[in-house]
Amino acid sequence: MKKTTLILICLFIVSLAKAQERTITTAVPFLLVAADARAAGMADQGVATSVDAFSQQWNPAKFAFSEDKQGFSVSYTPYLTDLVNDVSLGQLTYFNKVNDRSAFAASFRYFGFGDIELRSTDSPDEAVNIVSPNELALDGSYSLKLSEKFSMAVAGRYIRSNLKIASADVDASAASSFAVDIAGFYQSEEIAYNDFNGRWRGGFNIQNLGPKIKYDSDELNANFLPANLKVGGGFDFILDDYNKLAVGVEFSKLLVPTPQNPDLNGDGVVTPEERNQNNEDYRSISWVSGVFKSFGDAPGGFSEELKEITYSIGAEYMYQDSFAFRLGYFHESPEKGARKFFSLGAGFKYNVVKVDVSYLFSTSNVKNPLENTLRFSLTFNFGDKYEVY
Repeated sequence: MKKTTLILICLFIVSLAKAQERTITTAVPFLLVAADARAAGMADQGVATSVDAFSQQWNPAKFAFSEDKQGFSVSYTPYLTDLVNDVSLGQLTYFNKVNDRSAFAASFRYFGFGDIELRSTDSPDEAVNIVSPNELALDGSYSLKLSEKFSMAVAGRYIRSNLKIASADVDASAASSFAVDIAGFYQSEEIAYNDFNGRWRGGFNIQNLGPKIKYDSDELNANFLPANLKVGGGFDFILDDYNKLAVGVEFSKLLVPTPQNPDLNGDGVVTPEERNQNNEDYRSISWVSGVFKSFGDAPGGFSEELKEITYSIGAEYMYQDSFAFRLGYFHESPEKGARKFFSLGAGFKYNVVKVDVSYLFSTSNVKNPLENTLRFSLTFNFGDKYEVY
């Protein structure tokens, strides 16, 4: 669809940021959007869930515990459906378990803003210029079991953001950067309790550690990548050979500095000079320093630091490992983004093919860009099977 909606999209994003005083914003936020319907159905939870083909985004260390030799997945997520109909996020993932202890994986993620018409207000009869801004990420990972119950992984990521629009005096070259992830995953043996068997899981992932991304040569115009820390845990209630219920909780925090109060002299009046100086001080922070500052730089102290932690709780019921029903709840402080939503999801597996869908219900006063959106995922698992306990 050809349109003039770039301004609408920008206003939508700005309105989210203006709704809170100290919301942390970063470049390439599409890296944090749940691309697969399984995780989305459990309120964006995946760091400590059981392994699947989409583990690359959430915790690549899980691949070392895969029972399948190989897997391939594709997902599609429409975005901002209340405003436009051709903005979307897509992802492809492939993994291969090399042996009983190790695996490698790769994925490609693409966020397209659709076709945007640019018209000159001075010369309305000129030909319409159509541009298609986009962002993408290409990554690879390697995971290894360090024991029968614990694995770790490292991942590398190339990021490209092509959002600049060419003009006579503006360079339209795309900005790029790279990042690394460090992840770990724990999965216990199946434990026999009085009325059921069970299995514990835990995981962490430090994501998107890398240099700022720059759209021009000015270092002070560089933007932080969405570095973040995810920690989670879960438990499987294995009721019998046919029924299993998995529950989990996950916490996440951006490893990015908190914007500071622009009232530098404390007189209650923010001058343009103070605001410019405050922005310059913030942008002069290196990405390495920013990671460490993010744990203790909130102007409101420890209580505000806690508000920068999001959490989600989710559950997945499985019948014969063929049919799944999922639900979850996600919470973010109203002062730090105000994302709050319930999610529902379902999955169906037949032979080597698995189909997942999810739906989101926002419970916040701030509109969620994924509200009223169906997300779809398709997975193919093939090759030999590995025994896991």
